[in-house]
Amino acid sequence: MKADIILFNGKIHSFATINKTARAVAIKDGKFIAVGSDAEILAYSQPDTKLIDLHQKRVVPGINDSHIHLIRGGLNYNLELRWDGVPSLADAMRMLKEQVDRTPSPQWVRVVGGWSEFQFAERRMPTLDEINAIAPETPVFILHLYDRAFLNRAALKVIGFTKDTPAPQGGVIQKDAKGEPTGLIIASPNAMILYSTLAKGPKLSYEHQINSTRHYMKELNRFGITSVIDAGGGFQNYPDDYKVVNELNEKKQLTVRIAYNLFTQRPKQEFEDFDEWIQEVKLYQGDDMYRHNGAGEMLVFSAADFEDFLQPRPDLPEHMEAELEKVIRLLVANRWPFRLHATYNESITRFLNVFEKVNKEIPFNDLPWIFDHAETIDDRNIERVKALGGGIAIQSRMAYQGEYFTERYGAKAAENTPPIQKMLDMQIPVGGGSDATRVSSYNPWVSMYWLTAGKTVGGLQLYNESRLSRDTALQLYTRGSAWFSQEQNKKGDIQTGMLADLVVLDRDYFTVEEEDIKNIESVLTVVNGKIVYAKGDFSSFSPPSIPILPDWSPTNIYNGYYHAESHNKSAIDIKLQKSNSAINNAAQQIHCCSGSCDVHAHDHNAARMSNIPVNNYNAFWGALGCSCFAF
Repeated sequence: MKADIILFNGKIHSFATINKTARAVAIKDGKFIAVGSDAEILAYSQPDTKLIDLHQKRVVPGINDSHIHLIRGGLNYNLELRWDGVPSLADAMRMLKEQVDRTPSPQWVRVVGGWSEFQFAERRMPTLDEINAIAPETPVFILHLYDRAFLNRAALKVIGFTKDTPAPQGGVIQKDAKGEPTGLIIASPNAMILYSTLAKGPKLSYEHQINSTRHYMKELNRFGITSVIDAGGGFQNYPDDYKVVNELNEKKQLTVRIAYNLFTQRPKQEFEDFDEWIQEVKLYQGDDMYRHNGAGEMLVFSAADFEDFLQPRPDLPEHMEAELEKVIRLLVANRWPFRLHATYNESITRFLNVFEKVNKEIPFNDLPWIFDHAETIDDRNIERVKALGGGIAIQSRMAYQGEYFTERYGAKAAENTPPIQKMLDMQIPVGGGSDATRVSSYNPWVSMYWLTAGKTVGGLQLYNESRLSRDTALQLYTRGSAWFSQEQNKKGDIQTGMLADLVVLDRDYFTVEEEDIKNIESVLTVVNGKIVYAKGDFSSFSPPSIPILPDWSPTNIYNGYYHAESHNKSAIDIKLQKSNSAINNAAQQIHCCSGSCDVHAHDHNAARMSNIPVNNYNAFWGALGCSCFAF
């Protein structure tokens, strides 16, 4: 058998003992057909085999985020200014000002999660006065975790918040001494006020949503993410909001594998939602690139124990058990895997009471099910999860909220939040994830820094004895996550016969300094045996670029997660744009017509600023022979 592509002269990291000294891999038809030494693997080459010299770069299995909101994130990515990784509030506010200046009416400027005040050198959030000074007319919405959102006066006006606007249950609209809304809305602790307010903003057109999703996947590929499990989300409706990813899959344009769970959107009608979907959706329908994965993470709204550690732990309503039991019975009877958002041990105890009751009458019998988050789960409840055959999907939320948790519950409690090592010791399936984009960033290397260094993005030392080895942390984000879509036998490692997903890293994860882990990026990402992302020495293998739509998108300038080099270039580009704008304005004053020609469909100003003879401002006939002034 001959290979389609061979990568050689690398440091291949496989969890399989047989492949510990591997230096090369051979790929054919989207799968690894051989892993071994350079000599062994180069024997699989033929004249048309693509050969890639890895130059001793570290290669790891493709990263798999077992809890992310890719589908919703993709629909909105090109609308959002990302503060992920930005080192100072001054930088963040400069970016905000620049984006306000380029955003057309009636669009908003939105910063939607992925940041913490503690990542900033100033170690604080922006103030409403600062935001209003930057954006007096353009609506601005800034989401901080699932804790609060800042709305400037322009946003309050378009949303319609007034002194008479009531806050929804579990939410707060802060008001001043005169009863007028200040622009701060708070989850107390129910995040529905944040969801619903953000949902009032303008949306991208379908064409632009396609483009936005492709660029979001490229951004994930930038960090080596090759697979995700989409956990649904608020205001993410099935099937309407899934049309984009479905079309991209049909056109073979997905660059990240997606397994998706279905998330109920109707309080008090959750049973009806799942009953309808069970009739319409075949379990695991789809293919290796895009497939169904069960129910959740929201099963019933009464079971939502939001994780805002700035607020006291919520007490779930007394009727929660009855509502949850009804849905769990339906799912287990129809053998539908499920996942459930579960932050606090007190909630988990009550959830497990329901599961054990159902199990006595309708046995789970190895049905895969998942608790998401489980920050404060105790030893007894971990044992109960194991007895019922469940898994626990952990996320890097403590990397962004660790300071708040420590302030409320103490450093001793934070040391084992979540108790990952205990889960692993008890042989519970554990998968790594981010819960991006609104709570945490999608950057998996920040997550692995959190797990191995034991620190938050603000540098707080959360863990000492409970820190994980680098190999174990990587396993959670590869082989571990594969269990959560029941694909552990086909992906998650670099082994013969497995799906060919891998990442070539720009620095060696296993040897770099601790603080440098969070700066790791991919230089070559392979999904299904195809190169989906390449840069640096491998840029010649990069797929063709696609434009970013709309052209005013923050993604056009900042490209997602903060990178100092690209941001410095952006600052220079912005200065050049301002300089060119001044020149263009002068040209338009000299020649009164501006914009596009309705007769000839060329752009007047582009023609005037060109190098050909049409740029004689006083005699605009030029080489194009345009007499537009007559019209």
